[in-house]
Amino acid sequence: MSRSGSCMCGAVKFTIAKPITETGACHCSMCRKWSGGVFLGVQVPKGGMQIEGEDNLTVYTSSEWAERAFCKHCGSSMFYRVTAPGPMNGDMHVGMGTFADASGIPLTGELFIDLKPDGYAFAGEGRHQMTETEVMAMFAAPPEEHP
Repeated sequence: MSRSGSCMCGAVKFTIAKPITETGACHCSMCRKWSGGVFLGVQVPKGGMQIEGEDNLTVYTSSEWAERAFCKHCGSSMFYRVTAPGPMNGDMHVGMGTFADASGIPLTGELFIDLKPDGYAFAGEGRHQMTETEVMAMFAAPPEEHP
């Protein structure tokens, strides 16, 4: 089942052809500032999302390993894209709030769990949780090979 969505004003629209079976929550300070709270997003492999109105996006390089895109008209946070070298390069994490219909997509993981503010918690159990150290190791560039 494909999924589609857009920014608040409709200047940026997207379609993801492959079925989405999970979503994750990020509790890092950047995601909280960018989204106004916990960021809920789905991972989409490089090339897995068709974007209409891409010229209406503004991209901000938020760290050494990622950039964040938002609509330059309405300010909607759309996705962050991994820019670090490695197997996740080019993958996007698309905000759940941008989907026209996000029903049936379970919350399966939480990143930066050790940075989560005390004021909220998700119900349920069994989610994969990663600390800041574990997440940074996941995004770390592979060691360079020396001749």
